[in-house]
Amino acid sequence: MKNVAKGSFEEIILEDGFFIYLFKNEDDSMRTFEKKIDSSFIQLHFCVKGHAKFLFNNGSYTFDVQEKHSILLYNTMQNLPINLQILPKTALVSILISIEKFHSLFSKDAKFIHFLSDENKTKKYYNNAPIVPTSLFVLQQLLNVNINSGIKDLYVKGKVYELLSMHFHNEDNENEEYCPFLIDEQYVTKIKMAKEIIITQMAEPPTLQALANEIGLNIKKLKEGFKQIYGDTVYSFLFNYKMEHARKLLESNQFNVNEVGSKIGYSTASHFIAAFKKKFGTTPKQYVKNL
Repeated sequence: MKNVAKGSFEEIILEDGFFIYLFKNEDDSMRTFEKKIDSSFIQLHFCVKGHAKFLFNNGSYTFDVQEKHSILLYNTMQNLPINLQILPKTALVSILISIEKFHSLFSKDAKFIHFLSDENKTKKYYNNAPIVPTSLFVLQQLLNVNINSGIKDLYVKGKVYELLSMHFHNEDNENEEYCPFLIDEQYVTKIKMAKEIIITQMAEPPTLQALANEIGLNIKKLKEGFKQIYGDTVYSFLFNYKMEHARKLLESNQFNVNEVGSKIGYSTASHFIAAFKKKFGTTPKQYVKNL
């Protein structure tokens, strides 16, 4: 914690690509804060009391944050360095989080998403909203934390996760994964559905056309979306999945080579053996022997 006159500023690094800043200005004069931030970060600024102002492009335009309001800033086209004016008697909490880290809070498939694809490169998002009472309570806890330094970072991290879950709570999507920065969450859901279908039916997988019809996309969209999210074509992904599944079945010692091949969709043992060797560089029988 850095004390500045009748105020304080604290920076806490929660994880790589995940920071929180706590500002308190109890003085009668304005305080300033500057920090370089690149375009891969989402910025969330919560003004708990008082008034703060963000200046951009050398002051050519500003964002005002009024008491009990928050602003969200995100722009993939340009960096948004923080140039902050904290007016007297103001308390502010700022969260900076990379878009990839942010999406990982909402989806298990975050590591596969290429956020700066051609579709996402021009995306920007600005929002100004009142702070709900439940979030305000957590913000007060963050600003007034007085805990032994050994567990303080853990406490703060837990409170930040709690704050984010409250801030982005969407009552209309309680049973869905929801990330406000994906171009089309329904599109992603359909691609994930395609993955589940081919895994469930891996012994007799549908054709691309049948799969596209089942999830309600055309083949082009299916191919593009699957490649973007899972980094592979539909059938290449399925081949790798089948081989990994076969390997686990062999390791269980419950099935022979013919049975394993049949379970993952190979009508003859020779075809399965050839596929397994292509993937792992050894035959199924030799693999079991080497376990």
